Amino acid sequence: MKIVVTGAFSYTGKYITRRLLDQGAEVITLTNHPNRPDPFAGRVKAFPLDFSPEKLASILSGADVLVNTYWVRFDRGSVTQPGAVENTRTLLQAARAARVRRAVHISITNPSIDSHLPYFHGKALNEQWVTESGLSYSILRPTLIFGQEDILINNLAWILRRFPFFPQIGEGQYKLQPVFVDDLAQIACRSVYEQTNSVLDVTGPETYTFDDLVRLIGQKIGHPRPLLHFPPALALLGARLLSLFNGDVLLTYEEVQGLMAGLLVSPNPPLGATSLSAWLAANRATVGVKYASEVARHYR
Repeated sequence: MKIVVTGAFSYTGKYITRRLLDQGAEVITLTNHPNRPDPFAGRVKAFPLDFSPEKLASILSGADVLVNTYWVRFDRGSVTQPGAVENTRTLLQAARAARVRRAVHISITNPSIDSHLPYFHGKALNEQWVTESGLSYSILRPTLIFGQEDILINNLAWILRRFPFFPQIGEGQYKLQPVFVDDLAQIACRSVYEQTNSVLDVTGPETYTFDDLVRLIGQKIGHPRPLLHFPPALALLGARLLSLFNGDVLLTYEEVQGLMAGLLVSPNPPLGATSLSAWLAANRATVGVKYASEVARHYR
């Protein structure tokens, strides 16, 4: 099979691509970082992620499946979440024109057209483009994804390693259900070879309150800290000040609202097998040692 993966040199796309190559698939990638170091030693041909319908259709021609991990975490300059929604629509239309037969699309838990949060609203629109594309599809809805290249878990550990207390957002009792990136990749690769349409929540086996998550990270890396609870607006202001210091966006208003609304958990049985607690124990020496910058990763 010939499979196109968006973002094969980035985070989730890299894990998906590695598994596809191990299964003998031919993989090409559409990437915003064609000059980034190639983790696959030339086995994956890279093309710029140019949202010209004609260019996309030409690159997608002859492909069997499109695996789409493309999204924008936050607006920055001309790169916006509404723009990412339109780009996704263009990508799917080009896939249809190129006679791609199936799409595996990475979304998020609990997207909603009616959401006042552009992130969750935009993710719901993207799912709509997938279901209306005319392609066979599998939509995967992960929660918070953790792994070696993770941003949030790493930076929570970074804070715990460096500050005498952890400034918690609100009461800290809102829940989340982290899923390991390679568990998501395994499910995505299985979905590539399926025939039927599906929409699956992809969650891990453990559910935490945010307080318990921070305590777990501190315990596993050997830096437990007291939690001081601040009003959400004040905690977000602190995150913004820390972001200015690091030249990054540590946390966004939408992410805070999504967390507090319980949008990163699922009522369905977990599909991921890897627990965050076991992964942290195995990686305690490296998690949070260096700050992980979203801006540096995607815009520099």
